[in-house]
Amino acid sequence: MKMRFALVLSLSLAATAYAEDTADVWKAKCKSCHGEDGAAKTKMGEKEKIPDMTSATWHKNHSDEKIREYIAEGSKKNPKMKPFKDKLTPEQIDSLVKHIRGMEAK
Repeated sequence: MKMRFALVLSLSLAATAYAEDTADVWKAKCKSCHGEDGAAKTKMGEKEKIPDMTSATWHKNHSDEKIREYIAEGSKKNPKMKPFKDKLTPEQIDSLVKHIRGMEAK
């Protein structure tokens, strides 16, 4: 019984750490342009015409691989979107993809 509780506790703590790490990365690297919710209703988002990542159409037109590529390599359409491959781990990039997928308006 103690072993099962320890396993459940460690898994829940790992999920919490993952969520906090992703939120921290979003706040540090993405929020200033893309906004808290991904809608890009920020000064930079509006100036650079950054797309609304809460839109179902945006999600339909962007695969996980494409999102991962934009984060890692930057955007060819908007040179202000710099590559993060040297600043973030592959795991952090994957967690941001999941975070972005969770922004889609239902």
